[in-house]
Amino acid sequence: MARKLTIGVNWQGKIDYKAAIERAKIADAAGIHSIWVAEAWGRDAFTLLTLFAEHTKNAQLATSIVNIYSRTPAALAQHFGTLDEYSGGRMIIGLGTSGPQVIEHFHGVKFNPPLTRMKETVEIINLLMAGTPLNYQGKLFKLGRGFTMRFEPPRKHIPIFIASLNARSVEFTARQADGWMPVMIPISALKKAIGDFREIAKSAGRDPAAVAVKSPGAVTVTTNVDRYRAAHAANVSFYAARMGTFYAEQLTRMGFGGDVAKIKEAWNAGGSKAGAEAVSERLLKELAYIGPVEGAVERLRAQEEAGVDLHPVDIDTGGSPAEFEKIVARLL
Repeated sequence: MARKLTIGVNWQGKIDYKAAIERAKIADAAGIHSIWVAEAWGRDAFTLLTLFAEHTKNAQLATSIVNIYSRTPAALAQHFGTLDEYSGGRMIIGLGTSGPQVIEHFHGVKFNPPLTRMKETVEIINLLMAGTPLNYQGKLFKLGRGFTMRFEPPRKHIPIFIASLNARSVEFTARQADGWMPVMIPISALKKAIGDFREIAKSAGRDPAAVAVKSPGAVTVTTNVDRYRAAHAANVSFYAARMGTFYAEQLTRMGFGGDVAKIKEAWNAGGSKAGAEAVSERLLKELAYIGPVEGAVERLRAQEEAGVDLHPVDIDTGGSPAEFEKIVARLL
């Protein structure tokens, strides 16, 4: 059985829409399993997914992630239901809470309580997709008029993946979701983390293999190692030092508390450049692979042995479709 490879789309900075569409078409033709579009405080995910739905035929289309605060559960259901219809049933719902920095200071919405909101959001989306009249009495949402959507999506259930990292949210994901997007778990700790996750699913009476796991780290095939390494280090340092406490606490739980302290100290003293320079080579290699295709294949094997089902990849070919397809074939 071929590996399930995924690619991501950048949500920030400049974008060449024609090039992004062409890349999606090439990935679709090459056998990429799914295309995941992130959303934070840049472009919205759904517009890009509409473009990709128009120009692809086989790849599944997913959000990675949309937060559960800036849109109501019903609005999310409308987005995903419409896109599932337009794409011919290829959508994956990727949800997360984000954090108080973004939710309160970009969207202006009170952050707490995240797990309650996630639970109710998932339940309401599932009700609307199933065509069940929306009579729902939760702690946050009280909906009593029995609304149903005025169209019939092609599927009664769209798979829901949840990005979760603390114990209670991971447990909820294992019990209720179709997939898990772990966050910042080093490759050396991944097998245990996935094993624990699948045990929770099993204890809930589920087939543990029925809940898919997406790798928390990307595999990048490139000859421009220094450039991609610098971007990776900048990303790690930003999340460790500037994106609230969740990510720093996660890395600390995973045995990298000393690294987190050094990154924060460097960032506070010298800004983002100093923070990125403080990220250790060990931490970078634990969180992602960057290099030639031979090493990428080995990393994918290690992820599979840890229990990963979906493997994010980034393939730097300088825009050559033939080379992209050639590398995908080797990775598959």
